[in-house]
Amino acid sequence: MTSSSPPAPVSWKRILAVAACCGVSLLAQAAAPEASAPAGAQALRAEHQKLSDKLDQSRFGRPVQLDSTETPGGLEGDIYAVVEHPLSKVSAALKGSDHWCELLTLHINNRRCRISTSPQGKETLTLFVVRRYDKPVDQAFELPFAYRVASATPEHLQVEMSADTGPFGTSNYRVRLEAVALDERKTFLHFSYGYNHNTMVRLATQAYLATFGSSKVGFTVVGKGADGQPEYIRGLRGLVERNAMRYFLTLDAYLATGANDPAERRQRYWFAAAERYPRQLHEVDLDTYLAVKREDRQRDGSGR
Repeated sequence: MTSSSPPAPVSWKRILAVAACCGVSLLAQAAAPEASAPAGAQALRAEHQKLSDKLDQSRFGRPVQLDSTETPGGLEGDIYAVVEHPLSKVSAALKGSDHWCELLTLHINNRRCRISTSPQGKETLTLFVVRRYDKPVDQAFELPFAYRVASATPEHLQVEMSADTGPFGTSNYRVRLEAVALDERKTFLHFSYGYNHNTMVRLATQAYLATFGSSKVGFTVVGKGADGQPEYIRGLRGLVERNAMRYFLTLDAYLATGANDPAERRQRYWFAAAERYPRQLHEVDLDTYLAVKREDRQRDGSGR
């Protein structure tokens, strides 16, 4: 039963913090009973067949389909894509936790990543996320994800990460990547994510998006303006779509560059890809982005 009392006032600083938190959070849809690798591969191929027309006619100029959902408990997002890489390469690049640390920190707000292993052999990937790119790392909040490879066969890859709690009233974080071979050169990817938030977080984020974030839009076209130009979705679904694309592009950049390439080459690739969608994704100029990432590498002694 819900209360009829009005919500408690929320400061603008807290609204900004909550909105930024939700904007960089990773989470997948609620976990389904785990399927065997052959069943998982078959189901993903069936999904590819179902989406084939949308992928062929994608407005992204490549076979990519982005879906988003606002649920009673939070937000969910899915990206489906065909990439020009064999599954063997995709698996080699994306089934290691250290690789995920590298690719996730391509995002400008993700300033550090650490991996730890329990005595039982379970891996934890901790992501350090700042509200704004120019905030110091000691102001970052930490997201510790339990990391596991659920399936890694010649036909199918499935990687999962989960975190029970997050900052500012968010919870139930999960990430899931699935990949299946289409042929010797192409792989079909499904990247899913989302998170739960309480009523206060939802109201605070909506308030931010209606004021300071009112110019921010997502990718789903909801109509046309008087000038004939597309009108894009706004609000919470717009937020989750922007971040969905940012994270898909980190995967794409990691696959497109060699494991031994300098970190800056991968960063330039990601930045250039994001700048193809300036209406949704532009935040800073290239020099500023590279300077932030260079500072992170120098501080932590990581990367080339």
